[in-house]
Amino acid sequence: MSAPASRADRGDGGRPVVGVVLVSHSGPLAVETAALAAGICGTGVPPEAAGGTGDGGLGTGADLIAAAIARADRGLGVVLIPDLGGSVLAARLFEGPGVVVADVPFVEGAIAAAVAANAGGSLEAVLAAAEEARHFRKL
Repeated sequence: MSAPASRADRGDGGRPVVGVVLVSHSGPLAVETAALAAGICGTGVPPEAAGGTGDGGLGTGADLIAAAIARADRGLGVVLIPDLGGSVLAARLFEGPGVVVADVPFVEGAIAAAVAANAGGSLEAVLAAAEEARHFRKL
């Protein structure tokens, strides 16, 4: 992944950081989960949403995922967090140097990854934080 030419207007203080992309079958689910994560951890490195299809239906679109990865790329890599099934398969198409897929609960993983990214964590640290969400207990 390469750093964007200008990060001055991105809210991250111009520093290279790890990006987070939420890949969902539902556009509204991805958007609202990203908003929840940004509301909890701040908007310095907000997750990008890649949900639904280009025509607003349910499903996953490779073009939407690619665009979200490009928006999220802030120099240190991107963690993709898919919701289930086909979105996992679609996200895995983009795995490679600097792009990893997290096998985590969607909401909890998104929040944990966003917090770690906002704290300046490395790609490995952001992925590990998201993976820890598997062990969060509610009761």
